[in-house]
Amino acid sequence: MSPVAFSAHRAAVLYNPKDIRIERRPVWPPQYDHAQVAVKSTGLCGSDLHYYIDGKNGDFAIQSPLVLGHEAAGVIVSVGPGVKNLVPGQRVAIEAGVMCRRCDYCSSGRYNLCKSLWFASSAKTIPHHDGTLQDRMNHPSHVLHPLPDNCSFELAALAEPLSVLIHASRRANLTEGQRVLVFGVGSIGILACALAKSYGAAQVAAVDINQQRLDFAKSNGFASRTYCLPAVDKAKTTDEQLRQARVNIHKVLADFDTPDGYDIVFECTGAESCIQMSIHAAVTGGKVMLVGMGSRNVMLPLSAAALREVDIQGSFRYAGTYPKALSLLASGKLQNVEKLVTHRLRLDETARAFDLLARGRDEQGNMVMKIMVAP
Repeated sequence: MSPVAFSAHRAAVLYNPKDIRIERRPVWPPQYDHAQVAVKSTGLCGSDLHYYIDGKNGDFAIQSPLVLGHEAAGVIVSVGPGVKNLVPGQRVAIEAGVMCRRCDYCSSGRYNLCKSLWFASSAKTIPHHDGTLQDRMNHPSHVLHPLPDNCSFELAALAEPLSVLIHASRRANLTEGQRVLVFGVGSIGILACALAKSYGAAQVAAVDINQQRLDFAKSNGFASRTYCLPAVDKAKTTDEQLRQARVNIHKVLADFDTPDGYDIVFECTGAESCIQMSIHAAVTGGKVMLVGMGSRNVMLPLSAAALREVDIQGSFRYAGTYPKALSLLASGKLQNVEKLVTHRLRLDETARAFDLLARGRDEQGNMVMKIMVAP
């Protein structure tokens, strides 16, 4: 027997760049091992913004109408056959990536590298899997995570970007007493600072080109030291670019009174110049974590890394991080993390929310950091 749609719900559907339409769609009952979630809060992400502005994110262009959104939490409405761990009325965070649970990567706990993994709101797989900017969605039960009692829907939506940093910190072996430098203080960079501080970092410093964001990071206690990189003319040659990166980071380290560098550098911009500076910013024997996605091909000062045994590590999404993320968000150890959410809009205002995120400032001139969309 075919499933029967019982009612209709709203979805914010991207058809083309800057073309989001609020549609009414049928609500289908959840399949085996799936649950239906009433989405209560979705945080807008940079990858969502790329789809909205350009119709693509990196190599992945939308081939058919797509619902964006993957930082989300909600309430279980109903469960399909075979679901044992969830009940209607339960509050959950939605992990957007769904792994095969059969391959070697999944078996070893590195399911973020699963070649069959699909991700809600990504155009990588065809047909696309819709994201969370809709009233309800059906999703596999094993990637729905119960919320602690004192964790709000907004905080739970931050579990997704926080998971990116928890995964990166595990790869970097972040421990108490280390000095941490963060390049880029957008929402991911702010969470990197907050996480490092919660782990007991001896010093957390931040570098950006936006003074307002740096002021936000310092005034809210995310970073104790900040540095705003000045605008400079673009280097004409590779050698000049590499020299410029070395000179600039030495100025930063001198300003921070940390001439030897940092134990762990979280590079959250993806910008070539910042990646180059990161290598020089790491202490001898330190680590550079590549978190930001940006430049496809980068010229690196590899000898500066190799001769000082600076480890350059990639970090892709996350695996097995949601319980830790939700626990941290509910614990209060990430001080002032709720201030990351600067703007709140409704599902019917999704296009306006993306326009606001693209501008970076609202009509009153206030900085836009994280936008949450609620029903």
